[in-house]
Amino acid sequence: MLKHSCIVGAVALLLVPGWAVAQAPDGTAEPIIVEQVLVKVNGQIITKTDLETRQIAEIQSRGVQPTSDFELVNLLREVTPGVIASAVDELLMVQRGHDLGYTLSDEQFGEIVTNIREENQFETDEELETALREADLTMSDLRRQMENQMLVSQVQQIEILSRVAITDVEAREYYDTHAEEFTQPATATLRQFLIPVAETPEGVSVAVDEEARVVAETTVARLRNGEDFAAVAAELSGSPEESAGGLIGPLPVSEFQDAIQELIGSLDVGGIADPRRTPQGYQIVRLEARTEPVVLPFDDVRDDISNNVFNDRRLNEFERYLDQLRSEAVIEWKNDELRQIYEQFRAEQADSAPPPGPAN
Repeated sequence: MLKHSCIVGAVALLLVPGWAVAQAPDGTAEPIIVEQVLVKVNGQIITKTDLETRQIAEIQSRGVQPTSDFELVNLLREVTPGVIASAVDELLMVQRGHDLGYTLSDEQFGEIVTNIREENQFETDEELETALREADLTMSDLRRQMENQMLVSQVQQIEILSRVAITDVEAREYYDTHAEEFTQPATATLRQFLIPVAETPEGVSVAVDEEARVVAETTVARLRNGEDFAAVAAELSGSPEESAGGLIGPLPVSEFQDAIQELIGSLDVGGIADPRRTPQGYQIVRLEARTEPVVLPFDDVRDDISNNVFNDRRLNEFERYLDQLRSEAVIEWKNDELRQIYEQFRAEQADSAPPPGPAN
């Protein structure tokens, strides 16, 4: 598992000025370095340790274990822009949650601790605290993380989700203009077998090909006159898998080759196609079943529409909300290189983002 010691000094951007300080225990004026400050957001700090912890979590979430300093440095360069941007956004949301009066009560935190203990089969709080220490966390760290998650969730619920409801009229309009999304495609099921044409080193002789063609045409006539497809396939097929009439499908008609699609369109269910020459021989095909495209009823897809539109609106509204918080925030960078990384990430996000939808 990655530890902080693996990351310290790995990239130059972590070795930056800006320190939180405290007075020495003896009361002298000489400061003691407590923590390296990377950025202040409305007066609250994001520290070097905060960044390292998030970098580790992001790398681990990708299931990647760097095997060299070179790989670690490249991973850090890759994840750091998104990690520092996420840290700033989370702090803004947490601050907004505090402004709205939300907090994690002792009772709520107690329930969380109990759930964690039960899920991990810890018998005592001491066992949980030991596990936290192994992850470089304290119970206070856990409470802060849980409270931050709760605050972000509450802000999203109250400030964002309440704005993105979809009405029945809007759902119907979406349904009418996106009918293809709710249409089950035409499907077909075929049975087929092959009358093989033997090939010699000199190629296929005209006589051999003609003989196979006559057999194929005679076979189609037999089938059209009512002989059992499986029995004829067992008699003539060159493949054990096709001896009972190889079943293909049901598949969307669009997934078949163009020639087979034309064949499907020309047959009634149960119909036998004319022999079809393939590189291996003459293919005998019967249309076993076919379904036509079906537009699902509005009532059957109403929830899907709501979810699709709701999710799009939620993402748009969430980004709009964060943009507002960022524009109102006082962000003081203590590291110019990190500031440039952050600003470049935001600019790239803005360039790649789709046009915003209308606000509700």
